[in-house]
Parts: sequence; C-alpha cells; structure tokens
Amino acid sequence: MSKKALITGSAGLIGSESVKFFAQKDYQIFGIDNNMREYFFGPEGSTKWNNEMLSQKYHKQYTFYNKDIRNNEDIEKIFKKNKFDIIIHTAAQPSHDWAIKEPITDFTINALGTLVMLENYRKYSPNATFIFTSTNKVYGDNPNKLPLVELEKRYEIDQKHPYFKNGIDENMSIDNTKHSIFGVSKSSADLMVQEYGKYFGLNTGVFRGGCLTGPNHSSTQLHGFLAYLVKCIKTGTEYTIFGYKGKQVRDNIHCNDLVNMFWNYHQHPKQGEVYNAGGSRNSNISMLEAIEKIEKILNKKTKYKYIDTNRIGDHIWYISDVSKFKKQYPKWNFSYNIDDILQELCQQIHI
Repeated sequence: MSKKALITGSAGLIGSESVKFFAQKDYQIFGIDNNMREYFFGPEGSTKWNNEMLSQKYHKQYTFYNKDIRNNEDIEKIFKKNKFDIIIHTAAQPSHDWAIKEPITDFTINALGTLVMLENYRKYSPNATFIFTSTNKVYGDNPNKLPLVELEKRYEIDQKHPYFKNGIDENMSIDNTKHSIFGVSKSSADLMVQEYGKYFGLNTGVFRGGCLTGPNHSSTQLHGFLAYLVKCIKTGTEYTIFGYKGKQVRDNIHCNDLVNMFWNYHQHPKQGEVYNAGGSRNSNISMLEAIEKIEKILNKKTKYKYIDTNRIGDHIWYISDVSKFKKQYPKWNFSYNIDDILQELCQQIHI
C-alpha cells in the first residue's frame, strides 16, 4: 500500500516541487491549493498553469482539492478520509509588502490556517511528519543590527563576526524587533508548529527559508525576487530596486534542495525542531551582482529604476547558516549553487 503525502500550496513553488519529489518516491499525493496567489498578486501570480501540469503528469498519484486551509470543516474531511505519512505545509500569504493591505487575511491564512492543519494532524494522523515552511522574517530587523560593511557591489558582515563563516544561525532572537505584519503572522505559525511538537510529542519540523527559488515560481514584484528579476530582464520589463543601493544580499536555495531537506528530516524526524534553510555561503548574491550575472547569461541589459526608500522589514544582508541541519542530517547537501540556479532560471523560467 502506497504511503501518503498531504501537501498544502501544492501548485506553488515548494508545493509543486514536493509533489514531484514524493511522486518519484511512489507516494500517493493529496494536494490542497485554492490559487490565492492570483488574489494576492493578480494574473501574473496565478498558479493555475502549474496545477494543471501536475494533474496531467501525475494523474494516477495526485488527488487535488481546491480548498481553503482556514476552513476547518473542509480540511477535517480530507484528514478523516486518509492516514497521512507526511504533511508538507507550504500554503501561505507569502509577501510582507502585501500583508499591510489586508492584515486580517494575512494572519488568518498564515497563523489560523496553520493551526487548522496542526489540529487535524494531531487528531487524525499523529504518527506523520509535519513540515512547515517558515521564513527568515521571523527574525525581524535583528539581522540589520549586525556589523555590516559596504563593499562595491554588496553588503557583507564584518569578517571578525561569528556569522561571517556560515551565516545566521537559529539562536538569533525573534523577540523585540520589527518583523513586518507578514513576519508576525509567520512567527505565530512557526511557534505553534514548534509547540505541537514539544507539547504533544509530535514530529514537527520548522524550516526558516531564505529566498526560495526555481523555474516554476509564479514570481511577481512583491514575491520571488530572483525569478522575477530574470523574467523582467528577459522580457524587457522595468525592474524596481528598493533601497540599500541595490547591494542587499540574499541567499537563494533551489526548491529541490529544500524539498530534499524535508525528505532527510522525514527519515529521522525530531519533535518541534527549527532549522534555517537557505543557500548559505554556497549560494548567495546581491541585487547588483544578480543583475550583472543575468545580463551576461541573457546578453541583455536591464531596464530598472532605483527608489531610495527600502521596503519595511527588508534585510540588508541575510545568509542562512545550515550547519545545524547538516550536522543532524549529514547525507544532505546542496545540489545547486547560485550560478546553477541562475542558468536554470534563464533557460526555463515560466513567463
């Protein structure tokens, strides 16, 4: 009898990669997605195309539910029908810019929706592994308080600082800092996932993502910076840089590397554990560096404008320390570096 995986946000970047990955492991996949991205970001953000592709390619393994994770009655029906071996919860309102438009929508999706998933997991599939895609925004502005140095094309942390070698670890405080509305809703969910692991003794894992990327990203100006930048340069669309002189640094992890982290964790899950999950020193880039590299690959110049005001809650420099995860799961490692990611995006990006 096939093992079963429940994946929320199954048509999104990480959700769809999880569908593919676990289908290859011969799991029966149950996906939940109501294409709220189109509501958040307009037609450009729609994931309908991706869901149609998954339904066609994996029709024998993939059962799709067009449901809202906030609706406990609908979610409970799904859980009552199936005993799941793994639950990968990626559904979210993903943009800290968008959250200020509708804070209640943002919070109910990110926090209440996560609680609905957790409670049905506890009641109906308590032996499963529960994986939650959190975010580095739970650390709020604390990364911006680090001793940063301005270089020609990027900001970098002082070489004497402990974070210089590997990046920011899980010991950074999430307290007493400005998070953004989105950062608070995700922090609430993050803490609740931890609590269900530690309080109820369940196998819950929290993965605090840096920038998550891949060619199936339905990227927009407010979400998915690297894929959106490639899309803009490729189509000749004007791109906007918000503040920090374009020297802000992000680590980017390929969606397949992240889902592979989920898989390794699933083999030996720990209760209520937290991991930073990003490209680390293996894969990071500033805005200016990304523009330069993409222009070379595509042989096209970027049309962009610069706005001096940075986005609220935006990090100047963020690189994830993944050494905790690598120590606990030594079989895992990166398959993609930043150049691999950019080459793939330039060749395969969905426009």
